[in-house]
Amino acid sequence: MKLEIARGVFLIGALAVASIAVAAWEQPRTQVLSSVSGDAHCPLPRVAKASEASQPDHDLLLFMFGLSQGMRPQS
Repeated sequence: MKLEIARGVFLIGALAVASIAVAAWEQPRTQVLSSVSGDAHCPLPRVAKASEASQPDHDLLLFMFGLSQGMRPQS
């Protein structure tokens, strides 16, 4: 096989791989969420009662604080 033919085949193969990679690469776009249509999504479940005040679970807060402290490097 001549060198020119080998270069051409390599170039065509490289362009094919690059074009497939570009076609397969799906990057998420930035989107703005708006509340114009309230029926599209519901921020709270319909069965949720807004009159009840939610109290934080102190054990859960302490557990999360312990996990965040455990992620620090030991120095």
